[in-house]
Amino acid sequence: MVRPTYAQIDLDAIRANFRSVLSHVGGPSGGVEVIAVVKANGYGHGAVPVARALEAAGATMLACADIEEGVELRRGGVHIPILVFGALSVSDLDGVFSHELTPTISSPFAARALRAEASRRGTRIRCHLKIDTGMNRLGFRYDNLADTVPMALAGAGLDIDAVYTHFATAEDLAHPLFDTQRERFDAALGTLAELGIRPRRRHAGNSAALLRDHATWFDAVRPGLLLYGVAPPVWSGRLSLKPAMTLHSRVVAVKGMRAGETAGYGARDAVTRPTTIAVVPAGYADGLDVRLAGRGSVLVRGRRVPIVGSVCMDSITIDVTGLDVSPGDEVVLLGSQSGGMIGADEVAATIGTVPHEILCRTGSRIVRSYDAGGGAPESDAETP
Repeated sequence: MVRPTYAQIDLDAIRANFRSVLSHVGGPSGGVEVIAVVKANGYGHGAVPVARALEAAGATMLACADIEEGVELRRGGVHIPILVFGALSVSDLDGVFSHELTPTISSPFAARALRAEASRRGTRIRCHLKIDTGMNRLGFRYDNLADTVPMALAGAGLDIDAVYTHFATAEDLAHPLFDTQRERFDAALGTLAELGIRPRRRHAGNSAALLRDHATWFDAVRPGLLLYGVAPPVWSGRLSLKPAMTLHSRVVAVKGMRAGETAGYGARDAVTRPTTIAVVPAGYADGLDVRLAGRGSVLVRGRRVPIVGSVCMDSITIDVTGLDVSPGDEVVLLGSQSGGMIGADEVAATIGTVPHEILCRTGSRIVRSYDAGGGAPESDAETP
């Protein structure tokens, strides 16, 4: 049995988006590596199928949020290096070693814990060192490296393969912190060199930064959103991209409402005229935001129709007045239908958030079907 609400994932689009990013930074021979970010279940697209598609497309490194995500990728058959972004202070480090993951050292505590575990196993481990240049989240402070880094890295067991930072305001062209962070990272690299740390790679550019300024490319870039076919709004159109996810459902009921009546919880926004509504079995448990009520739209019968009433846990109601709509008709929540299009960027703008959130919150109970390249779609339990 397959629920009527499902996501279709175009793996060819993801591969093409990867190649578009790679070409933008100079291609395979350009000297800039593309670290493909597949955290948060591949931005909602399904981490393992996406990772395997990217590996097949030529990706030489992936990145995920934590050790558990990395282990899932290894168990799913991914062979290329996997960078773990997250903090290690409360993690079981066994997966780092048993599944050959590349951890981030973002604090003295993490360095000590990794060094101790490497010593216990009689091995060394390749790591990336993170510098906090103004995000004030994870990383060694840019202005205190001479005091903290030597102490953290003293002793054997750790090989610093790369150094990186993360921009807080890459999408905000007016904010001065972006340039400040870039300058701080350059200075930090100089300080590290004076301390004898000369990593093989440096990286800083997320999707917005790599489009904004080629000076952030260094030796590698870290696209996330771009791989899934969505550009940060300020850079829309800069690259040739194709959205990889479409979200579908079906009408399950059609009924009438009289003027003055309401639909859903809260009894808000009474209709002012006789209205025909259709019930669609997709709600906030599937990832739809409750703020879409009265603001968002879907596509049905080739027409854009508004979401009315409230977004419930398992359903929404849409205004189909004047349309010949019946149970079983396809509803497109994200994607295209008969020339109409609703993208993640539009949905994000409607509720005042970012496209990343729209994609990542796609619910776990939604079956993901994968189009592996012109053949019949495959379910998310299959090999891409």
